[in-house]
Amino acid sequence: MPSPFSLRRAGRIAGIAALLASPWWAAAQAADAWPSKPIRIIVPNPPAGPSDIAIRPIAAAVQGVLGQAVVVENKPGANGNIGAAEAARSAADGYTWLWAMDPVITVNKHIYKNIGYQSDALVPLNAAARFSQALVCNPRLGFKTVKDMIDAAKTRDLTYATGGAGSPGHLVMESLLSTAGVKMVHIPYKGPAPAMQDLMGGQVDCGFLAAPTALPQIQSGRVTALATSGRQRSALLPKLPTIAESGYPEFDGTFWLFLAAPKGVPPEIQKRFLAAMDAAIRSPEQQEKVKSVDIEMVGSSPEQAQAKARELSDKWGALARRIQLKTD
Repeated sequence: MPSPFSLRRAGRIAGIAALLASPWWAAAQAADAWPSKPIRIIVPNPPAGPSDIAIRPIAAAVQGVLGQAVVVENKPGANGNIGAAEAARSAADGYTWLWAMDPVITVNKHIYKNIGYQSDALVPLNAAARFSQALVCNPRLGFKTVKDMIDAAKTRDLTYATGGAGSPGHLVMESLLSTAGVKMVHIPYKGPAPAMQDLMGGQVDCGFLAAPTALPQIQSGRVTALATSGRQRSALLPKLPTIAESGYPEFDGTFWLFLAAPKGVPPEIQKRFLAAMDAAIRSPEQQEKVKSVDIEMVGSSPEQAQAKARELSDKWGALARRIQLKTD
């Protein structure tokens, strides 16, 4: 018969073996070793766009802090769903993150039958930056103010261009039209560049487009700027009023850039990555670098990011239902 000492020793060994085999222990070991290989940040947009330009210096700064390569991968398509789905289906080990405009997270689930993943599989962790859209019209129309456009829309058919259904420009224009109680015909394009080309050419009347896309054409006089959509004036167009200053004081067409991750990334890994990321986001150097693309770096806690994502999902989801917006 085994002695009490032998039984106690066997029990301790069994307990240690169970601990070593537990998911908690494996996660703790993984967190201690992280990062042991390159980290990737998926951007569900083409290269050289505002969101891509904003993340690259941040990635370089995070790489310097963590001592491991941080690679930005562009995965465009399906209004951001392709890149978001790849991030959502990745292992929750801290080696894959998503950097996306808020409609990817807050709108697409309302307007697509299948986004390629369960909507709760991605967790917003930092409401990193905000940006707005510029309302521009073809000069031949003679509009100088938002009121001019709205008054004209009450008496005749007007069209507006966007970079695609469910894009920021589409959402903010429909929000304005709903607020003003008028309608315009939506003409979606495959991106802001062709939308701007037809707007300048007179094939379409107006449109909400990103300020960096619109600025050269505003400066050349090929389009007329009426307002910007956010609560604050654009740093690129400081003399241009906001929609709120143009007769709709409650209007807020601000959009956000979020950092998100697959659900289940260990807390210690989250903490380390987010600390490096947030320091880069809030740095004066980064603030200066994104002025050219009209993005304001903000930064937030995970709790704030998730609250903001819920707020935007409720807001844009209600709009999508009201205008019966479906893309497939």
